[in-house]
Parts: sequence; C-alpha cells; structure tokens
Amino acid sequence: MSLLKEGYIDCHTHLADSMFDHDIETVIQNARKSGVAAALVCTITPRDFPLVLRLCEQYSDILVPCLGIHPVQKDCNGEVQCVTQKDLDEVVTEIEKNADKICAVGEVGLDFQPRITPDTSHKDIQRSVLKAQVELANKLNLPLNVHSRSAGKQTIAALKEFGARSVLLHAFDGRPSSAMEGIAEGYFFSIPPSIVRTEQMKLVKQLPIDSMVLETDCPGLGPVKGERNEPANVQISCDYIAKVKGMTPQEVKRITSQNAVKLFPRLKLILK
Repeated sequence: MSLLKEGYIDCHTHLADSMFDHDIETVIQNARKSGVAAALVCTITPRDFPLVLRLCEQYSDILVPCLGIHPVQKDCNGEVQCVTQKDLDEVVTEIEKNADKICAVGEVGLDFQPRITPDTSHKDIQRSVLKAQVELANKLNLPLNVHSRSAGKQTIAALKEFGARSVLLHAFDGRPSSAMEGIAEGYFFSIPPSIVRTEQMKLVKQLPIDSMVLETDCPGLGPVKGERNEPANVQISCDYIAKVKGMTPQEVKRITSQNAVKLFPRLKLILK
C-alpha cells in the first residue's frame, strides 16, 4: 500500500482540550512542520462532541473526528466519576448522525482504577456502556478507539466477548501477554511519546510492527511528565520504536502509517 501523502499519523489525540484553546493554530502548524499528515481527535464527554466536530471541520485537511463516550467522566464540579448510562444515552443519536464524518467510535473502553470503580457495580456499568458502543461501531461499520487503563486484560476479554471487529488499543499499560491476546484477534496498539519514560519497552519489543501505530494522546502522555504534549511529538514514538526494533525511523513511519490507513480507512479521504 502506498500513501498518497507521506507522513506520520497520530491515531489518538484530544486537540479539543481547553489546554489548546489559546494556540491551536500554532499546534497545528507545528504538526505539519514535523511531518504529521493526519491526526485523529477523540471525545471523552458529551460536551466534547460539538468542539471536536467544529475543530475537525476547521482543519479538515489534517484532523478527523472520533466520537464516543469514555469510561471516566466529570461531574458538574469537575470531579472524576464513572460513566453512566445517561452519558451514553446523550450521544448515541449524535454518533449515528455523524457516522459519515467520523473515523472511529472513540474514545471508549474500561478504566478500573480503584477511585473510578470502587465496587463491582461501577465495572458493570462500564462494561454495559462499552458493549453498546461496540455494537454501535459494528452497526455503522466503524473501528473502535479504545482506552484500557488498569484493565488491559479485562478490556481485551470484553472486546472479544462483545464481538468487536476493528480495534485500536491506545496507550496500553497491560502485560505483553495480554496484548498478545489482542494481537491474535487482529487488534492494533498505539504507542505514545511517554514510552521514553515508562517501563513498556517489553511491550514494544513483543508487539509485531504490523500491529503498531503511533499516537500522542495529547495533551497528556508527553515525553516529559507534566508538560503539555502535542502531535509534533509523535516522531518521538516513531524513533523509540525504531530503536527497539532495530529499524530505521523512516521504515517505522511508513509501516505505522500504512497500518493506520488499514485500521481507519477514512484516513484516505485526507491523505491526498
């Protein structure tokens, strides 16, 4: 497969985050200068939907939207809490209405941090919300952009159980053995720039390059803890993978971009 437009593809960002409100134009310019050909912009809460759609329309030659409900939400006071069925009900129609515009259903998934899921009922509702979004993605013939913090093995098991067809597991922090179960299902894994300061080298080493893509998860998961991340840093992930795999950065960029187009076919519309 040859891309019409060569470049990095950032498969998971949150560019509609308020941390980019004051300089989004500069951030996009930096991405272009760094060789980013496309970036996927994910929602977390229902409030993000219009923001993400508007941003991606404004920069339609480089940004593509992903709409979905994250397992962790915020209440009116900004406190984090577990997703509810009401959160999902608020957005199903919006996802369906924009199905021809979006690249994936996401960000969806499970997050079993103790403070988010203090008891079994919280885990059950997360599974229920994920199941509904897997079914919606299948109905709309769209891939999933998936979160799995503190729930790597459980998320892969749930995706298999719910019949997920096309999956990106972003910033996977589970065991490499759990990741291999996802590889067996044909899932892809994206690597953020924070890889340079974490202990996930074993994961990068074991994942086959044909199942890997790049991401930043900006504004989080940057190479320096606490500093705002942005798509221009996606090359850090590329260079790290190249070093671990004994490949050239150019090879990694080419293969991961091909993988991204395979996983997210609608990227072809902007890679002209």
